[in-house]
Order: sequence, then structure tokens, then C-alpha cells
Amino acid sequence: SLIGERAEMTRQNVVVADSKSGINVAITMTVSNSSLFTKAVQKTRETQGGCINIPPKKVGGGARINAWVDSMRASSPTRVKSAASLSDQNSWMLRHPSALNMFEQIIEASKGKQIVMFLDYDGTLSPIVDDPDRAFMSDAMRAAVRQLARYFPTAIVSGRCRDKVYNFVRLAELYYAGSHGMDIKGPAKGSKYKKETKAVLFQPASEFLPMIDEVYKALLEKTKSIPGASVEHNKFCLSVHYRCVDEKKWSILAQQVRSVLQQYPKLRLTQGRKVLEIRPTIKWDKGKALEFLLESLGFGNCTDVFPVYIGDDRTDEDAFKILRDRGQGFGILVSKIPKDTSASYSLQEPLEVMYFLQRLVEWKRLSMRQYRV
Repeated sequence: SLIGERAEMTRQNVVVADSKSGINVAITMTVSNSSLFTKAVQKTRETQGGCINIPPKKVGGGARINAWVDSMRASSPTRVKSAASLSDQNSWMLRHPSALNMFEQIIEASKGKQIVMFLDYDGTLSPIVDDPDRAFMSDAMRAAVRQLARYFPTAIVSGRCRDKVYNFVRLAELYYAGSHGMDIKGPAKGSKYKKETKAVLFQPASEFLPMIDEVYKALLEKTKSIPGASVEHNKFCLSVHYRCVDEKKWSILAQQVRSVLQQYPKLRLTQGRKVLEIRPTIKWDKGKALEFLLESLGFGNCTDVFPVYIGDDRTDEDAFKILRDRGQGFGILVSKIPKDTSASYSLQEPLEVMYFLQRLVEWKRLSMRQYRV
């Protein structure tokens, strides 16, 4: 059944006081019911764990910098690959088999349920490239995602600024969750899955915008002397890219980032693939964005929904864990090498992601044709 039959959207505006940071968080949102609104408010009141902590000024920075650099090295795919034996690879693939090879089993598990698709962008729909501004998706991938959205509600969930992701994807019929889910908007064309055409809009970190702008300028100044380093402004968060930085300079880069962030205890540092991410200290991530979108579409407490999340980064693990905890749907990790993950299945690269999406569309077309007959 269509999602539109379950959701009646209403717009609400509030300011939430974050108990941990003391920041007033402005929220403008369109919600399907009061429980969704209450849950979203509760989640913004907690701080997020599982990140690289910024120590107070009085704590010695040497050990902390070394820990950062070790973590940066550990995130390098080439290092992980060299350490992984063939037996490790085979063992990992047994626990996280190819979603293409297991396609029939996946479809069987989704029988009688509404599939909802969530897709990361970089490394999932587009290849990882040295220049983040050139992470273009192929025309074939865009066509596959367009067809996917014809049959299933589909969202792009990215650490990038929502506007940047939209400019890469250029599909108005999708949901977009930028800045790790801190900037969510529904289809520009309206959605056939909802009765009303009002866009879902949720920005739980609006009060942090001036601070983010301030830190961006400071990081640009601090990192300009490090060849290859770049700072990307993603509206509600910042990304310090070190993919093109000589490894010998990583310690200097970490020191420069730390010297800026130790002045801002209300911001936290997390890490992705060759990138340091600076975000507000509210508990909001890709997993929370997934839950928010499911609820806003009318599937908050339904048993007949089957969410599928495909991503390649550490930040996607928040969404994989949510699906595992819910016992609904599954996560697919895009990776050629073994990684610790809460995803159930794997795909090796964006090309395999495209094949999986195409196969899903073809299965849906065929099943609809058979149903009509």
C-alpha cells in the first residue's frame, strides 16, 4: 500500500533547549503525528558518543594528536587491505555476502512489505575522487536512481551540504538528507507517496550556523599552509579532507584542526574515509535521519516496511545499526575490503550498487506486470 494513505503531514516550529550544550536548537519541521515530533525533540537533547573527543586546553595535546593520526592511518583502505589475509576476506564475505548473489533471498525477506531506499552519495552512487567537487555520478547511475524512485520512496543521505548533493544528483523526486541528516527536505515535485505535497523539512542544528561559519574561516586560515588539505563547508557541518595530503603532514594537520576546535566545545570531531568531520554536539546522525524519514512517511511503528540503506563510510554505520536494532530491512556496505560493520550484506563498488538498483527495479516491474495479469 502507498505511504500516502498513512501520513497526513502538519508543519510545526519550535525552539528546543539542548541540555548538554546550553544551545537553543531551532527546529522547523513537517511531521506526520505528535509522537514523531516528540521523539525528534528528545533525540536532539542528547549528545552523541562514538567520536574523537576534543580535549580541554589544559590536557596535553601530544598523545591526543598521536591518537588522531593513528586513527587517520587506520582509515586508509590500502593499510587495511595489506593487513587482511585471503582467509580474512573469505570469512568476512561469509558474514556479509554480496547483495547481488543474495538478491533472491533479499526479495523473499521483503515479501508483503513496502521497500524504502536510503542511499549514501560519495563512494556509493559516485566513485571516491581526489577532488570532492568532481564526485560526479554517471548518467547510467542517475537513470537507475530515477527508475528506483518511480517504484520505491528513495532518499539520499549524505554528509555533504544538501544543495551540493542535489546539484550532483539533479533528481527532484527524491528525499535529500544533507549534513549527516541535519538538513532534510522532501521531493521538490511533491511525492506520490504522500497525500500532501508539503516538503519534509527538519533542521535540528540551525542555531549552530554562525559557529560553523566562524570555524570554517578559521580552518581555512590554519590549513592553507598544508599542501593538499581542503576544507568543505557543508552548511551544518565541516569536512577537512586529507586524501591529497602527504602522510608525513597528517600530524601537522591534526594539530591545526585541534588548535581551532579546542575553542569550540560545542562541536565534535568524527572521522570518515580520508576526511575529518566537524559537527554540532547534538545527537543527530544518518541513523536518526533514517528514522525521521520513515516516521514522516508514516512507517514509524509499522511492521510491513522494509528499509534498505546502502553506504560505504563510517558515518553510515549509524544507519546500519538502527536497521539492525529495529530488526527491519538491512544495510549494505560498499567496500572491496573487510571492515567492521553492522551491515548485513556488501557490494564492492558503485558499479555493483547500480546493478543492484537496476535488478530491484526490474524485479518490481515484473511483479507488477504479473499482478495486473
